[in-house]
Amino acid sequence: MKFSKLRQLIPVLSVGLLVATLLTACSITSVDYVYVASSSGIQGYAADSQSGALRTFEPAVTSGVSSPVAMAVTSDYANLYLANLGAGSSGGTIVHYAIGLNGGLTAKDTLTLGDNPVSLAVNTAGTYLYVVSCSSSAISPAFLCSTTGKLTGYALSSGAIGTAASQSTLDLSGVSSAYATDILVPTGVSVLANNGSNIVGNAVYVTAYDQSAYNPGGSTTSSANPGWVFGFTIGSGGSLTPSAESPYQAGVKPAAIAADPTDRFVYVTDYASNELIGYTILDINTPDIHLNFMTSGPFRTGSEPSAIVIDPRGKFIYVSNALDSTISAYAITQATGNPTAAVNPTGSPFNTTDTEPVAITVDPALGRFVFTANEEGNSVSGFRLNSTSGALSPTQSTPYPTGSKPTALISIPHGNHATQLVTP
Repeated sequence: MKFSKLRQLIPVLSVGLLVATLLTACSITSVDYVYVASSSGIQGYAADSQSGALRTFEPAVTSGVSSPVAMAVTSDYANLYLANLGAGSSGGTIVHYAIGLNGGLTAKDTLTLGDNPVSLAVNTAGTYLYVVSCSSSAISPAFLCSTTGKLTGYALSSGAIGTAASQSTLDLSGVSSAYATDILVPTGVSVLANNGSNIVGNAVYVTAYDQSAYNPGGSTTSSANPGWVFGFTIGSGGSLTPSAESPYQAGVKPAAIAADPTDRFVYVTDYASNELIGYTILDINTPDIHLNFMTSGPFRTGSEPSAIVIDPRGKFIYVSNALDSTISAYAITQATGNPTAAVNPTGSPFNTTDTEPVAITVDPALGRFVFTANEEGNSVSGFRLNSTSGALSPTQSTPYPTGSKPTALISIPHGNHATQLVTP
């Protein structure tokens, strides 16, 4: 999902363009590749292992790129998937790219959808691609659904997208028959880490809000709670079964979701209430999985939290705040999952990005850099992660210029690296 406001930092972008051009001419040792999707295509960047500075490599890939909204990669970092919105009310596409050893992308196959995709996730085994989507009656200025959202799992074979293995419609009939016809707008999807026979490794969660209940300035046709998290267990053949207590309340307008790598906690951003909602995962040894609210939550964020990421070790959470152009940083209390604000060197829990960050990622190689895609800044902002506190400090020469209106980004490691924290 993307949430826009019209303003740009042209002077900052111009300076970033000049500096990035100079950096391109320099020889740096890259530790990660960062891919940024915009209306200009997918641009690849190499991240310097010491400074975190980004430089472009190879021309931007334009094949298969139209109106990008989300990206996902397989756990072996060999395949990348891009979701595009369709024009008007037409369906969107999912494009599969092979990732070369040098980071280059090659378009492979394309899945044409009957509706518009919103978010993507791939299970750890690389066997299923999960897509949340809906038939949309409008995309701009607001994303609206003409039919309720759904979750679809597509089988993957060596990265290639196969047929739909399973599908589940998001509905509130289990909450109340009065809400059975409500339209649910999906916003995010997250798959728990795959732990083999452990049932926790076979679950997927979807965030959505009730379009009938959440309608600022308009009429409300439903008294249902606006925000929800839907939980599903994944069975043989990729079948999806709603969890017994699903859906779970999720504030007013949940925008993004992330699960920690230990399969113990799930976090959701509430775009309308400027909050981070935390859940603990219960009943992990039964055929069903339950979520329970963290008792000390919800937790404050900046304005309009649009995206969330957890570092590879499950120690820190980072939330991009679209309206005030900041990142909120948190350290995770390992016993309870409660996030505690990580204060940066200036004494603030907020870290300034370029204009309107709508996507965020942490580098997977060493887990020490954080990047945001800034839709109205036409740029990527970079930060170095403090290994002790999780606090952030700007990387060298940030922000880095991108194509027009970047809406998604993702990172993969370059070379073989053990996941570790490196003290700044």
